[in-house]
Parts: sequence; C-alpha cells; structure tokens
Amino acid sequence: MARTRILIAGVSTRALAESAVRAGYQVAAVDAFGDLDHQARTLVSFAHDLGTSYSALAAARASRAIPGDAVAYASNFENHPRAVALLARGRALWGNSPAVLMQARNPIELARALRRHGLPAPEVRASPPRAPAANHGRWLVKPRASGGGHGIASWHPGDPLSRHQIVQRRISGVAASLVFCASGVEAVPFGFSTLLAGDPAFGASGFKYCGNILGRLPHVTTAVWRAVLAGATQAAQVLTATFGLRGVNGLDCIVSGDTPFVIELNPRFTASMELAERAFGFSVFHAHARSCAGKLVPFELHAALQGAPAAGKAIVYARHDTIMTDTHRWLDDPSVRDVPHPAEPIPRGRPICTIFAEGRSSASCYAALVRRAQKLYHEIDAWRGGTA
Repeated sequence: MARTRILIAGVSTRALAESAVRAGYQVAAVDAFGDLDHQARTLVSFAHDLGTSYSALAAARASRAIPGDAVAYASNFENHPRAVALLARGRALWGNSPAVLMQARNPIELARALRRHGLPAPEVRASPPRAPAANHGRWLVKPRASGGGHGIASWHPGDPLSRHQIVQRRISGVAASLVFCASGVEAVPFGFSTLLAGDPAFGASGFKYCGNILGRLPHVTTAVWRAVLAGATQAAQVLTATFGLRGVNGLDCIVSGDTPFVIELNPRFTASMELAERAFGFSVFHAHARSCAGKLVPFELHAALQGAPAAGKAIVYARHDTIMTDTHRWLDDPSVRDVPHPAEPIPRGRPICTIFAEGRSSASCYAALVRRAQKLYHEIDAWRGGTA
C-alpha cells in the first residue's frame, strides 16, 4: 500500500517533518534553511537551492512543483492565508483553513472571544490608549502578524502606531505555552511549557523567542498548578469551538498567580511540540492528521507530567557573524538539531541550531541548556579564533 505523500512548508520544517517521517509518511518539504539533519525525502530550501529570501508566498509557489497528496504548514504561514490557499490548491489541507486563520490570528477577535466566555485576556487596542488609560498600566506594541517575539517592544504614551500594529496591556507573570489537538469542536492538550525569550545565554535579546521547558510550572503549589492547567485547557476548548480550529495548535499565555492570560494563538505546529514527542512518545504528526479528520487522540497531560523529568530546548543564536566548519559531527549528537551545513555563513542574530537537555526540575533543565549552549559557543569560538 502506497504511503501518503505529505508536503510540509514553513520557515523551519525539520521538527514537523521528523515527526511525520516517524509516523510513516513520505515527506517532502520547502523551508528557509534546509538543515543538514532534515529527514524529508525531497527538500527544497531557499538558502541552499533557490538562493533567494524566504517568504510564505514564495514557499507556496515553490511547492507547486512538488507532488503531494496533502499539505501541512509551520510558521509563518498562519499570517498569510493567501499563501495557505495557494499551498493547498488541488491537495488536501491538513491544518487550519485560510478562513479560520483570518479570524484566529486577529488579536482583537481573540481577546473578544475569550472575554465573551468569561476568560481572562489582556486588553488589546488597535489605536493608542489615551490618558488616563495610558497612565494606568504598561503596554506592549506588537505586529498584528506576530511571530517569535519579533517586532515586540514597550509602548509609551505618544508613540505612533501603524495599521500593522496593536497595543496589548502588559501582564506581569510567567510566560508559558499550552499545545493541543483540535477537532473543530473539542481540544485535547498534550504539552505545557514555560517560554524562554530574550535570554542572552542563548544569544537572544528583547522579546525574541529562544526555547521552552516542558513541565509543570516551577515554584507553585499543586493547587495553583491544577488551576493554571485547567484555565489554559478551558481557553483551548473555547478557542477551538469559536474558530473551528483543527490539527495541532498552541496558545501562549502569561501566568499571573493561578490565572493564565492568553496573549496569542498559534493555529499551526509550534516549536515546543517536539518536546512532547521526545518526553512522552506522543506522535505529534499522527495526532495532527487524526484531529484534522475530526478524530482526537486521547491524552492525559496532567498524568504524563507527574514525575516526568523536565525537558527543554533552546535556539542558539549567533553572537557574531560566523562561518560553520564541518558540522557533520553534530549529526551524531542527540542534543543538537537543526544542524547547519558545513561552511554555511550565519549572520549575527540568526539561529545556529537547536539544543536539548533534561533535568529533574525546570531549574536544573535550564542550567543544563545553558551549559550546552556555552559548550557550543566555545566550539564555535575555536573555529573563529575569537569570541562566538
């Protein structure tokens, strides 16, 4: 029996393709990087094959020459419904439709949907707050088409706001993420993690996303943890029913006390999902395919997290312009993924690779990630003959 041919497109498709291959699919992919450890049978990368800058629309156009029975997408297609429509033309779409994306990725509609159901959400505005509102809390300015923390900054009264931006009231707390499968009606969570952003230990700054640590929230009581997980799960259920979400999705939140305030919905495969596959053996792509067909894979997240070690990943960014040496040795290292090609130039601020670690607690897992990043920077330092 012929295997289903899946075409995956996005900025970075290695993790989703790896899950699909593991689940038994024949995989082709189009992405920006074309990492050395990519498992797709057919791989087209903008960096190594096309020699042009990546965009979702360009990736969708490149995909038209690649055969496939179905398509799935990763970041940043959720911000480009027209590109999703082109990607899926003549093929089954395994993921949220362009119509769903237009609603689910509207930050104002997201906040309204949560509030209609009595769920907490920070205030979101399409126009600058006016006094006295501007003087009663901190605000962030964010792109409407957000992703990876890019373009987020503190907003101050008097700062201009373009039609491509919104302001969101800043909530103090712990940044976290819930990932879940959605059938269009119901949702099943399969991972909860704290978010790493702007951490200089991994070459990041500002609000730039740089990793996750899967596990229960650190330094909270069992009662608080249960309340947080229940609140985030309820938000996932409400948003699934409101927008008709399908497949795997993620929501980012700020946990203040025992309350998760949802700040963003990512209606596609997210970077933290592979931690659930590594830690629990949960087949993300299998669950994605099943839930796109309206059939949820059962999973008890709270039980899975009980006694499980914390599992983490971090994106390591270049601190200086760097040219890779022979990176084939990293292919045998299970703590490294998204391996760049030998002699590949990586400008300052761009991702070098992804690293993984485990620990008995979130704190020890984070410390292990920092040590692994330091080792990697020292290795690159030796190549460069200077500071990495």
